[in-house]
Amino acid sequence: MNLFRKKYLDNRHFAVLGLGRFGKSVCKTLIQAGYEVLGADKDEDLVSHIVIEQIPIHCVQVDTTDAIALKDLGIADFDTVIVAIGNYLEESIITTLHVKEAGVRYVVAKASSEVHGTLLKKVGADLVVFPEAEMGATLARSLTQRGILDRLELDKDNSIIEALVPESFAGKSILDLQLRRNYGVNILAICAGGQYEVNPNPVNKLQKGAMMVLIGNNKDIKRLPLDSEAQPFKSIVGLNN
Repeated sequence: MNLFRKKYLDNRHFAVLGLGRFGKSVCKTLIQAGYEVLGADKDEDLVSHIVIEQIPIHCVQVDTTDAIALKDLGIADFDTVIVAIGNYLEESIITTLHVKEAGVRYVVAKASSEVHGTLLKKVGADLVVFPEAEMGATLARSLTQRGILDRLELDKDNSIIEALVPESFAGKSILDLQLRRNYGVNILAICAGGQYEVNPNPVNKLQKGAMMVLIGNNKDIKRLPLDSEAQPFKSIVGLNN
């Protein structure tokens, strides 16, 4: 375990405790972003699947409710720990408590219900996430707002979206459209031919087929005249533990 501790001292690093579908998805995303990750689970089969799938993380089998085992793992050396044990309430809460008491600065915990989330906060979780509820909301929006290609929810009221330039916007400049005044949204970037223009020149005309990156309130975003024939975004994944 000391080898893990020495390796991570000079880098920002993450530990994911619980390697079900949600935990594994978190691991893959962090790896793709260029971070090193330690994954841990008491289930030997889940640990074996990580190895079989050749996901490039350091993976160990350990009982995360054992405070001594977590200490031996060097859990206190990690900047951020994600407790991805959402479906086992007692195990999730005990693990979160031990991780926080070990001195980890930032602990993210997955919750399966509001009560579960409240308990996680009481034992020290810095951030509680409800992936199943969020996935359901995302699915509903993708079905009812088909003009949106992708969405990043900043909070329950505001989002950043990607959408194709609708027919009614084509050939008009950002200045002509007055998006902030008319729709309450701001345009962050335009993408055409695979090239992004951040903070685009407001006098440039929008082209049909280009992509807009917009930020705004969800109610205002819903008012945009986006093309209904666009394919719904596909950033929904299975997030059960």
